[in-house]
Amino acid sequence: MEDAESIIEAVVQRDRQDNIAVPADMETIHARARLAAEAASAVKGEDVKILDMQELVTYTDYLVIATGRNSRLTKRIADDVALKLKQEHHILPAGTEGVGGAEWILLDYLDFMVHVFTPEAREFYRLDVLWKRAPVETVE
Repeated sequence: MEDAESIIEAVVQRDRQDNIAVPADMETIHARARLAAEAASAVKGEDVKILDMQELVTYTDYLVIATGRNSRLTKRIADDVALKLKQEHHILPAGTEGVGGAEWILLDYLDFMVHVFTPEAREFYRLDVLWKRAPVETVE
């Protein structure tokens, strides 16, 4: 028979897995970030990069950055990324921002974040320049 602490932890883990990513290891987190980057690239996302943030910040492990030529394409990229992660890993973003204007869309999966910019917004915010110390993986 399980003790109360084990039962509570199982319920908490199950609830988290229904809503957000709770991967067991860094390999799983990277695989999910890589899938997001590949999904962005597959629908004409440009200059797709994965920044390894593990040594730089505590709020996430990877940033996936992609550019869509216009706001319509940024929405499409974000939708496809979210769909692919839901279908293949059964995860949803913990938060989503920017879908209305679609200049900069953020999908927050906690362990990794997906940023989809229009060219103008990417040039303005320059996340890859801001985090230039982060190891970069380019996805084509």
